[in-house]
Amino acid sequence: MSETGSTKRYRPETKLVHAGALRSQFGETSEALFLTQGFIYDSAEQCEARFKGEDPGFLYSRFSNPNISMFERRMIELEGAEAARATATGMAAVTTAILAPLRVGDHVVAAKAMFGSCRYVVEDLLPRYGIQSTLVDGLDLDQWRRAMQPNTKTCFLESPTNPTLDVLDIQSIAEIAHKGGARLIVDNVFATPIWQSPLSLGADVVIYSATKHIDGQGRCLGGIILSSEAFIAEHIHNFMRQTGPSMSPFNAWVLLKGLETLGVRVRAQTETAAKVADALAKHPKISRLIYPGRSDHPQAALVKRQMRAGSTLIGFEVKGGKAAAFRCLNALQISRISNNLGDAKSLVTHPATTTHQRLTPEARTELGISEGFIRFSAGLEHADDLIEDFEAALEKA
Repeated sequence: MSETGSTKRYRPETKLVHAGALRSQFGETSEALFLTQGFIYDSAEQCEARFKGEDPGFLYSRFSNPNISMFERRMIELEGAEAARATATGMAAVTTAILAPLRVGDHVVAAKAMFGSCRYVVEDLLPRYGIQSTLVDGLDLDQWRRAMQPNTKTCFLESPTNPTLDVLDIQSIAEIAHKGGARLIVDNVFATPIWQSPLSLGADVVIYSATKHIDGQGRCLGGIILSSEAFIAEHIHNFMRQTGPSMSPFNAWVLLKGLETLGVRVRAQTETAAKVADALAKHPKISRLIYPGRSDHPQAALVKRQMRAGSTLIGFEVKGGKAAAFRCLNALQISRISNNLGDAKSLVTHPATTTHQRLTPEARTELGISEGFIRFSAGLEHADDLIEDFEAALEKA
């Protein structure tokens, strides 16, 4: 196989189409699909050299495959990272990035506002292995400072947060983490690599659920961890090789196709989300609306410094609590009820009963996830149709 020329000098849109491509002897236009478990060697000596790392090439699709390599390389160039490893799911990326470098006696500081499964990893899973954690209000830099301990090795956050779309100061939190000898891991799913670059802000590791915007069409699962060569080599590569949270070659191929249109889709979805947010912000049945692209967002000044645009997601609270929120959701004709996001189809979620249902009512209240709160993920439909659909549904709320 031959590798196409470097695309590092190009802009993101060009990298999304061409970066990391490998071509077989047939010279295919679209990336070939390599559905193979293993690989054949010319000789026993070559096999030995490859397992020693002395001969370049692929070994076994659990930890190396042409499709997975192409996906990783394209994401590396897009994110500005040195290295990456693709995983079977977004939560596999979260769990591996957090757990793999840690040992008994280590400590983690994490922002409270995060996806429910991420809180499970931090609050429930890590303590089983002798790793303690402290949850903080991610918006309060003093809480980050106070939470740091001599054995703190990792800080973790989402920004914007799921589902309330708070925007955390990545650069300042990175400085706090580094001063305390810890690394900062950022879940960048809600911003996407189109609108935010955590590594350039000081983060050490960036993770994605590729299931969301990167696929963007509801087809497959995937995740990816991006960082320095040293972090991936020391902490991630062997962990994944031995434990196997690996992406399938087919999913990697699907995600490569998704990356080709990522910039176009995210820009269109962000424009739609902004229009829907402006329309819903003045609706009498909505008591609170949060959108990072609006001037009334609580961290609007930080959004301008840290992000290149808003988001494809909106959070809003329907007056009347759960019953009213359910009536609104059930009346929608275009936006579909789902716990996913970043899809070509507009999706709506009731976080209190789905993504964050495992939290106590008190914890949800602390995070601003009320019984009337709805998360909206803008798709590729016409914004006016979505607005009209929401207006009609809210009449029934």
